[in-house]
Amino acid sequence: MSKVYGSAKEALDGILQDGMLIAAGGFGLCGIPELLIDAIVESGVKDLTVASNNAGVDGFGLGKLLETRQIKKMMSSYVGENAEFMRQYLAGELELEFNPQGTLAERMRAGGAGIPGFYTKTGVGTVIAEGKDHKEFGGETYIMEEGIFADISIVKAWKADETGNAIFRKTARNFNPPAAMCGKICIMEVEEIVPTGALDPDHIHMPGVYVHRLIQGEHEKRIEQRTTRPRPAA
Repeated sequence: MSKVYGSAKEALDGILQDGMLIAAGGFGLCGIPELLIDAIVESGVKDLTVASNNAGVDGFGLGKLLETRQIKKMMSSYVGENAEFMRQYLAGELELEFNPQGTLAERMRAGGAGIPGFYTKTGVGTVIAEGKDHKEFGGETYIMEEGIFADISIVKAWKADETGNAIFRKTARNFNPPAAMCGKICIMEVEEIVPTGALDPDHIHMPGVYVHRLIQGEHEKRIEQRTTRPRPAA
């Protein structure tokens, strides 16, 4: 059965439902699955929990799902750059589960590896540790974090073959591999789909065994923050 679908809407057909947990790849505006996010907005599904490093910006990426009030809870590391996110959180309209960045990535990776939990020193003695199991190893205290097992994963790659073997472009690799791993169903959007066997096996970042559905499409490559020097006088 082919993994390649004609559009993001087709790739998500039959798997979206209210209240589901979605793991989303990307970091800032780099490597975000914007086509799949747009299709989720159009679907009208609601009460979502989304695990992602951040929530995009106002009007783009996951920020669109915040504007339509389809997200009930965010599991994130960074919540800047998004005024609507801040407004909803401070107004008590959005649940937020803060995760240290490395912890969030490892929780996704653990879920993909079938690991229900692990111990880490990160967050010990802070609000992150409240309510979590503490254990000593070698005289030092660790807290237990749970693996993330998402209902679906939405991720973006640069290039993939027809079986889903994928290559990520430079820093767009970021959270995409662990996010892809932890979903029961992984939907991946790419800039280019090539024939099976066309990719060098040593260059593949994500094995196709983790990818269930695949789409190709045009993507907007925004710059989140741009700083330039004043033009010198002539």
